[in-house]
Amino acid sequence: MSAAFDLAVIGGGINGAGIARDAAGRGARVLLLEKGDLAQGTSSASTKLIHGGLRYLEHYEFGLVREALAEREVLWGIAPHLIRPLRFVLPYRSGLRARWLLRLGLFLYDHIGGRKALPATETIALTRHPAGAPLKPEYRTAFVYSDGAVDDARLVVLNARDAADRGAEVRTRCEVTQLRRDGDAWRIKAGGEIFRARAVVNAAGPGVLEVLELAGLRPDRRMRLVRGSHIVVPRLFEHDFAYFFQLPDGRIFFAIPYEGDFTLAGTTDADHDGTLDGLKASDDEIAYICAGLNDYFRKPVSRADAVWSYSGVRPLIDDGSGRPEMASRGYRFDLDGGFGAPPLLSVLGGKITTYRKLAEAALERLKPHLPALAGAAWTGRTPLPGGAFAKETAAAEIAALARDYPFLDERTALRLLRAYGTVARTILGEAKAWHDLGRHFGHGLSERELEHLVEREWARTVEDILWRRTKLGLRFSPAGTAELETWLARAKPSQRLKKSANPRSS
Repeated sequence: MSAAFDLAVIGGGINGAGIARDAAGRGARVLLLEKGDLAQGTSSASTKLIHGGLRYLEHYEFGLVREALAEREVLWGIAPHLIRPLRFVLPYRSGLRARWLLRLGLFLYDHIGGRKALPATETIALTRHPAGAPLKPEYRTAFVYSDGAVDDARLVVLNARDAADRGAEVRTRCEVTQLRRDGDAWRIKAGGEIFRARAVVNAAGPGVLEVLELAGLRPDRRMRLVRGSHIVVPRLFEHDFAYFFQLPDGRIFFAIPYEGDFTLAGTTDADHDGTLDGLKASDDEIAYICAGLNDYFRKPVSRADAVWSYSGVRPLIDDGSGRPEMASRGYRFDLDGGFGAPPLLSVLGGKITTYRKLAEAALERLKPHLPALAGAAWTGRTPLPGGAFAKETAAAEIAALARDYPFLDERTALRLLRAYGTVARTILGEAKAWHDLGRHFGHGLSERELEHLVEREWARTVEDILWRRTKLGLRFSPAGTAELETWLARAKPSQRLKKSANPRSS
């Protein structure tokens, strides 16, 4: 007998996980299906920012920017462990955008989104500011504005965790192979099992059109797949500011403090027409990012400096824009059925910052056709797991964790609080020393934490653990990775855990 649900969500990226969480919190019986790991694709390959999208103002996407700006502080409030405010330094570069244009854009950025807690824009002299020290001497003036950083993959995982805590069934490594209407419900075959759902949300990201085809439907819109690549290099500057750089070709890119000892730089924009499997940054893309860094920083950067690179495909709406960076980052929905036929709602486009509002809008579209969604919107007021503390007290929470567990070094206390928030205390329990947490694999990763990741966060492979649930892949040696692989194989003998290639190689 097939399991029955009110709503099946296909796709375990940020949009799918956000929709599943919202629907489960309204009382619906929810099934979330993901063919790989949560956030395995686009949602773990972002620039890892919660931002309004300053450059979208140039393309007159004022509605998108306004919504994203408003969401910055909402998300910061419900996930103060995952999201932290950042000040971005935008150096003025002669011959590119005029000063008055930059000032106008930043004025709008400060005022159209209801900014409350984040500080406003200011103008600085780079010759007297810490952010000027690592830059070439020709950059003398800059503007400093506010946005935020986020651990993108953990944002997905914690949305899925909260959905499950509210009754949703989350299935990873469970690919949908059949999708068809059967009376008043959808019949779904996934992972060798049969499920039934009164409605389906297609949140498959770059694979959204493939799911429509699987359902025997013809897409009403075209998608534009745009590949974005990033590199991580040893830290290029000592301060806590991030940079927003203009390039001579009109594009922009970021250089962001990352995981303490590193700098994250990107992104590129290139149309993608190949496979979605095994994506990696090309030599040309890495060279492009290095050249951009070398335009600004005194210290030269080469491909050999990249300790990690990654690439993801953004599923954007094909709006006819000439250059890929000009394609809209907004979102749309296509609804098939709903008037006597079980509905299928396809999510097109979107960005991490607006995922929560996208989820609310998606469920509003389904409400008339799915009585189980009668509840009101709620996700903007309720913290994600581990986030039940005031956003202004994050530093105090880190200090308290280090005080209460003195065997933790400063870096590990920071990592655990930023990853798990108050749940870090549940993981650590009554431990007085490392040996109380079982085997220590190095770099602050304990057996107790691994058990949590496997049992509560659907981690199944070394890649899941080192590159999505944590970013410890930047620090683990091949020998340490092999030890972790051995532990995983013994921890889950009933599951054939695939040995994942280390994505550290670029």
